Amino acid sequence: WCSMDIILTEKEVKMKSALSVLALAGAASAFVPANVEKAQTSLSAEKVPCFGATPLIGEPVFIGENYWDKITQEWGSAETGTFIRAAELKHGRSAMLATVGFAFHKLGLTLDKISPHEYLSVTQNIKFADLAAMSPLEAMKSLPAESWGQMFAAIALVEIYELTHKEGKVAYDETVAPGLQPGGLTGDLGWNPLGVKVTDRRRLVELQNGRAAMFAISAWVAADAIPGSVPIPLPW
Repeated sequence: WCSMDIILTEKEVKMKSALSVLALAGAASAFVPANVEKAQTSLSAEKVPCFGATPLIGEPVFIGENYWDKITQEWGSAETGTFIRAAELKHGRSAMLATVGFAFHKLGLTLDKISPHEYLSVTQNIKFADLAAMSPLEAMKSLPAESWGQMFAAIALVEIYELTHKEGKVAYDETVAPGLQPGGLTGDLGWNPLGVKVTDRRRLVELQNGRAAMFAISAWVAADAIPGSVPIPLPW
């Protein structure tokens, strides 16, 4: 019996030693970086070109290139870049419309001078002349809820059109709406009644004008809301 106890004791020692080695190996593996594979995948991803670099003196300068690479390679893909570019394009177009409307109001080119109707809303007793006498911000605040609803509906129709149409036609045969597919939203509505030839130069001009308009409308609204907040002479 004594010899049997000694044999069992030796087996137990060997088993405990093996378990200790395995435990150490498992603990060591915990210190191995878990994102090695992800980092290698990110580094191996191809660089996604970005259209719309800012043309400064000399060669065009790509402001924010590091973040563009992260968005399109590390955090997302080329389709993510397409969505980001479409978002910038839409914001730029909205800002260009806003700057035109703001400037027209400030320069006195208002609807009370061209509209055959005296009232914007008869039920709310709101006249075009009353709105023209206000600042652009005050005029917007004075609009009835129905006016905001109409603007929202018009914008929603444009967005729904882009979501559901492909190459100018409703995509009935698609199981997923074209606008919800990767890279589906591009900002191109396929609406070109004048048949203007779309070139890279014209695309760049639209982007640059949109960026300038976003800066302009932000400054104008700030100057109108807080007098003296923008130390730049304005044309009104």
